[in-house]
Amino acid sequence: MKLIRIGQPGKEKPGVLLKDGSRINVSSFGSDYNEEFFENGGLAALERWLAQNGSSAPQIEASVRLGAPICRPSKIVCIGLNFHDHAIESKMEIPREPVIFSKATSSLVGPDDDLVIPRNGEKVDWEVELAVIIGKRAKYVPVEQALEYVAGYCLHNDYSERSFQLERGGQWVKGKSADTFAPLGPFLATRDEIPDPGQLGMWLKVNSEFRQKSSTAQMIFSVPSLVSYVSEFMTLLPGDVISTGTPAGVALGMSPPLYLKPGDFVELGIDGLGESRQKITAWES
Repeated sequence: MKLIRIGQPGKEKPGVLLKDGSRINVSSFGSDYNEEFFENGGLAALERWLAQNGSSAPQIEASVRLGAPICRPSKIVCIGLNFHDHAIESKMEIPREPVIFSKATSSLVGPDDDLVIPRNGEKVDWEVELAVIIGKRAKYVPVEQALEYVAGYCLHNDYSERSFQLERGGQWVKGKSADTFAPLGPFLATRDEIPDPGQLGMWLKVNSEFRQKSSTAQMIFSVPSLVSYVSEFMTLLPGDVISTGTPAGVALGMSPPLYLKPGDFVELGIDGLGESRQKITAWES
């Protein structure tokens, strides 16, 4: 299945993207895509509901806004420097263990919502990433069983304000957590839709020019190893997000860096997970 959420910010309703590209509203199923939904077998229940009721569910016009395909999760866990070439362009050591940092859940927005440069922001950067959505409570999970804890996958742009991240001291979270810095979607593809998350092409363009073009095959730490590793340090709850890192091609690695400015457009995609597009806008008081 491909889960979507549709409607204005804060008023999204659950939906499903069908194989023919049409979109249906599944509000009458009775649950949004939140922690309780995933924890209580919501995916299987929704699949059964669709078999009986999908043909009569209301259609959604293509013009209706897409929100993030999940409700605000308990946490967004990000993995830094998980591609060899990105670590090299960032002039940082190849990690021996996954680098973990967090991103505020208030940064979550829809896939095509505007990116707002935060107040005093001057070095906003892009990062196409594969996001893993946790399907059930995970703690001390063996690598061999890790995929059993995954509900599905999403496209994620892990926007960063590099001056906040690298020049203001402390942890990276400051540069990662501004409002609109986590556009997710357009949909959540359930695990059966993506049989091998380690072989997905990924790309990103700025103003129609390619900046990143790679594959999840280039990740240092695989999806199963990341789910297992993160579960050693915190309990992952249903609906939580692990964003698995970005390949080379970010503005930080350019000489000179070409950071985003108002009026720019960023487009990105991952095989099987669709595409998204954000217009860059200035912060206004």
